[in-house]
Amino acid sequence: MNSKSILIVDDELDLLVMLKSIFERAGYTQITTVSSAKEALYVLTKKMPDMIILDVMMPEMDGFELLQEIRAISKVPVLMLTAKGEAEDRFAGFELGADDYLVKPFLPKELLLRVAAILKRSYPESNRLIALEGATVDLDKAEVLKGEMSIPLTAKEYAIFLKLAENAGRIVTIGALCQTACGDVWQGYETTLMTHIRHIREKIEANPSAPVSLQTVRGLGYKLIVKGET
Repeated sequence: MNSKSILIVDDELDLLVMLKSIFERAGYTQITTVSSAKEALYVLTKKMPDMIILDVMMPEMDGFELLQEIRAISKVPVLMLTAKGEAEDRFAGFELGADDYLVKPFLPKELLLRVAAILKRSYPESNRLIALEGATVDLDKAEVLKGEMSIPLTAKEYAIFLKLAENAGRIVTIGALCQTACGDVWQGYETTLMTHIRHIREKIEANPSAPVSLQTVRGLGYKLIVKGET
């Protein structure tokens, strides 16, 4: 979902900078920020984003008025932000078609979880099969389909493979994979990671000794190559 485009609308410039940084650190690559409803409407005439994060309290045209304009042309998911916590504001947003509501101040983690949940609900993934040169990986079942065989992935193998699949074609560093597998305290896990990588290759590669799909990028990390891409 990190490839989805998000438009953030808020008149607090410092907050816009902070929000963009939060999403970019989380791996989102298409974040656009504007500081007024007028700018937002202009952006929407050019290209509709996959999601909008919208502040309620803005001058000239507030978030509720902008939401009405948005709903007249699109069902794009909208998360409302406000410094107020009154139930009436939340009800007003939901009645106008908001998908969720977050009260300032909020923790970055909560924002990211809310956004991820909205995107997952709004854009369900219809195909969770990853086609590789020597096998196919079913992400829903956490198993490798290889010829007539169905080979399960362990929890750690699945977490590592999913991280690689989400960044297919790009280098994923050793540190990022170690953190994915065991959390923030991952130093010293590098040797264990190599063992997991070897086991994954045994399951997905036609010849694990000469890997084609799960490539080592010496000194940096690993890269997953899906079938048909180089």
